[in-house]
Amino acid sequence: MNRRGFTVGAAAALCLGALKQARAAGSYPDRPLTFVVPYPPGGAADQFARPYAQALGDRLRQTVIIENRPGANGNIGSAYVAERLPADGYALLLGSLSTLAINPHIYPSMGYSVLDDLQPVSLTHSMPNVLVVGADTPYRTLGQLIDAARRKPGSLEFGSAGIGNTMHMAGELFQLRAAVKLLHVPYKGGPEALNDLLGGRIPMMFNNLPAIVPLVRSGKLRALAIADDKRSPLLPGVPTMAEAGVADATSVVWNGILVRHGTPPGVVTQLNAAMGAVLGDPKFRDLLTAQGYDILSSTPARFAALLRKDYAAMGDLVKRANIRME
Repeated sequence: MNRRGFTVGAAAALCLGALKQARAAGSYPDRPLTFVVPYPPGGAADQFARPYAQALGDRLRQTVIIENRPGANGNIGSAYVAERLPADGYALLLGSLSTLAINPHIYPSMGYSVLDDLQPVSLTHSMPNVLVVGADTPYRTLGQLIDAARRKPGSLEFGSAGIGNTMHMAGELFQLRAAVKLLHVPYKGGPEALNDLLGGRIPMMFNNLPAIVPLVRSGKLRALAIADDKRSPLLPGVPTMAEAGVADATSVVWNGILVRHGTPPGVVTQLNAAMGAVLGDPKFRDLLTAQGYDILSSTPARFAALLRKDYAAMGDLVKRANIRME
């Protein structure tokens, strides 16, 4: 083939590719979507994902099927979307600060690249972590817990959803700011750690606000401090970390939806618009806000910028806390 024939052929191929993308975006979605939640059922992320999937499906006029793929602090489900499912907009991933910004600095091999293999679509919500203790423990204030930790360094246990999870990182940040040494007990997920806390097998943990509000209100757990810069209207009697005497110990977890890199831009734009409509719906917002979720919404660019910023910040915290896989 001569150069002119090659050029014409290449141009035709480019046009055909653009036409296919346009057709894909124009008919999208014409079949059910899979919404991968890389955490166990029953946790705060899963509790958000289920009503969100229903509302998004109603908006797109397609079924959105939840698929829980927990393991390795979200890596298994995230790698499944980033490497194994097509880049066509039919596979959505619920990502978090923990999986996307912390894991890359802890796991020697992720199986995918967060920044290269995933395309942010929209932030969805955030939630602060709360330091909670068992109702049978003697700790009624943060000061009492700190005093106990200082008397026996490294003996007071705190549970988490796993190494590198934001519950773990909240505990590490707390230790740095409060000048105490605790003993980390990692679990396979937040619900498992919470069950052991309720059963008296561990004395304390940091957990997402939506997961602990009903348990604190019923007296099954005691909340000592919220790792946010403001109190929660759901637990107005619980002080912030700063109010309780530990400054700069904020731990607020963001979540958002991503697709595989290479998804047609038109599909990403359509998804972002549908997600924004759901997240802006007062009925949806009120339902989830009442459970402790702070509803967010964003452009893909804003989400990507936040991811890059926290990717760097969490890498610094991991290094300072000397966190590594055991």
